[in-house]
Amino acid sequence: MSFDRFGGLTGTDLEGFHRAGDTELWRRLGSHVMEVADGEGGTISGTRFAVWAPNAREVRVYGDFNGWNGEANPMELVPGTGVWATFIPGVPAGAVYKYRVHGADGRWIDRADPMARFAQSAPETASIVFESDYSWNDDDWLERRSKSQPHAEPLSVYEIHLGGWRPGKTYVELAHELVEYVTWQGFTHVEFLPLAQHPYAPSWGYQVTGYFAPLSNFGTPDEFRYLVDTLHQAGIGVIMDWVPGHFPKDEWALGRFDGTALYEHADPRQGEQPDWGTYVFNFGRNEVKSFLVSNALYWIKEFHIDGLRVDAVASMLYLDYSRGDNWVPNRFGGRENLEAVELLQYVNKHLYEREPGVMTIAEESTSWPGVTKPVHHGGLGFGFKWNMGWMNDTLRYLEEEPIHRQYHHHLMTFAMVYSFSENFVLPISHDEVVHGKGSMVNKVPGDDWQKFASLRAYYAFMWSHPGKQLIFMGNEFGQRSEFDESKGLEWWVSDLWGHDGLQKLFRDLNHRYRDTPALWKLDNDPAGFRWINADDSQGNVFSYLRSDGEGRHLAVAVNFSPVPRTGYTLGLPHPGIWREVLNTDSADYDGSGEWGNLGRVEALELPAHGMQHSAEVTVPPLGAIWLQWDPTQTAEIPGDPGLQ
Repeated sequence: MSFDRFGGLTGTDLEGFHRAGDTELWRRLGSHVMEVADGEGGTISGTRFAVWAPNAREVRVYGDFNGWNGEANPMELVPGTGVWATFIPGVPAGAVYKYRVHGADGRWIDRADPMARFAQSAPETASIVFESDYSWNDDDWLERRSKSQPHAEPLSVYEIHLGGWRPGKTYVELAHELVEYVTWQGFTHVEFLPLAQHPYAPSWGYQVTGYFAPLSNFGTPDEFRYLVDTLHQAGIGVIMDWVPGHFPKDEWALGRFDGTALYEHADPRQGEQPDWGTYVFNFGRNEVKSFLVSNALYWIKEFHIDGLRVDAVASMLYLDYSRGDNWVPNRFGGRENLEAVELLQYVNKHLYEREPGVMTIAEESTSWPGVTKPVHHGGLGFGFKWNMGWMNDTLRYLEEEPIHRQYHHHLMTFAMVYSFSENFVLPISHDEVVHGKGSMVNKVPGDDWQKFASLRAYYAFMWSHPGKQLIFMGNEFGQRSEFDESKGLEWWVSDLWGHDGLQKLFRDLNHRYRDTPALWKLDNDPAGFRWINADDSQGNVFSYLRSDGEGRHLAVAVNFSPVPRTGYTLGLPHPGIWREVLNTDSADYDGSGEWGNLGRVEALELPAHGMQHSAEVTVPPLGAIWLQWDPTQTAEIPGDPGLQ
């Protein structure tokens, strides 16, 4: 019997791979169950294996289908490609395998497949042949997504370490429990810490060994599809962390794959990341570009992921990142990694063109210009950027004793100097509750009353500030311990005083946020924000207006002092009734229930703060109020002065 020994794979198929133009590389490399002509007018079923290892002396594939005989199935080079391939009849989906690579350095190393779409769970490291037969049921979601405009829509994100949310649960079990909880809380999206295959649990997914394989600890790739599908059917978007900046040095994974620096840069000054003890991709190599852009698209195409949050972008952008004097300048003598810039632009441009409505989000901690500017205007092309400056400044303020906050007032206002320079997400992420930083509750000085009241005020400030919202799991009910991937969340405390009230506040913050266009429609436009009073440092009070540009307004006042502010004047753009739609001192949130405005205030024709009308309000101690203008209870005003 004769058959195509390469399973139909030719040099022509791989031309795009070598030119950096193959954006669906998973369709060519890796393992694929298929039928090929048997040379006698029929077909034969089996699996094609293909792996890029251009400098290897020899490559073999072995597994449970050949008794783990490392000599039974040698592979051959597809002429002119550097890719080794073979078709093995009778190998079905579910087969477990590895590549045995005789590297250019003379060593034989057993390797996982870089393009495997399924893998064994740690501590095992073999790859698994996988073919999906999943039938999606999220057409309505994808149709809406294709027409969406994320910048002008509500976006509140619940960041999750899936293994720590409720330990021991599978993708299928989590699909139901997570949907129920996130729906009740009102978040628009979940964001998973990396779910690509990673055997080292304490890395939280940031040390990826299998870029194309969903983490097998929780189930199969199709069971992960079910999780995403179920979230979509409930109206919840899915973002996933993506880690293109570095990869671990595990000998069985990508590092020195064919005995040479293949995926990583050969010069350790460019090819190693000293902070994390990892390799750095060779961003200028065409095949690596194909690998990475394909991987980004893979999660969106194959798993219907709605957005990728790109980890550690700053480490990619700067050649001297954490390297002291031990770095190599670019061709112009500068510190910018021009090849990484080109890769990020390529990925962003391709994803936005291929999949309208998806998001890419940069975790970029410096002031690199134009992170969210379109590529054709010279930017990196991301949809959003985490606002690390806002996060650092406001947490520093929150950690101060109230009596000292007057001297740090600028920490809460400074972000408005640059808030519209990028499309920002405001992140209180996992990074803020690990490595000795303390939980959010324990960052706040004072007794429990002060801690929880301050947190409620802070989150009301955050949810009404320009920018989208993100918190890490457990913050919504005030977990007291730092995040520990080996333990689950302390769900039992969510029924206790303070914790229960905070969790209920988040529910109301999210639902009122989603129902209030003034809080998100003009997030990236200065017309959507105006300070009422940014200068009350002695009172520790911040007040401002949000607008949707169509005449709907929300006034916010936040008091970070333990003293109630009664008879406090707020300038307002319209006369009449402003309804109190949120008061963080409400007894429903375990507040005192004593300081409020009986549900409404009336703005009179008394100029204040540069506006023609004003109202006297009560702002609770360590509390916040949201006031929404009710045009049905006021006289018609010719035109709309908006926030001018």
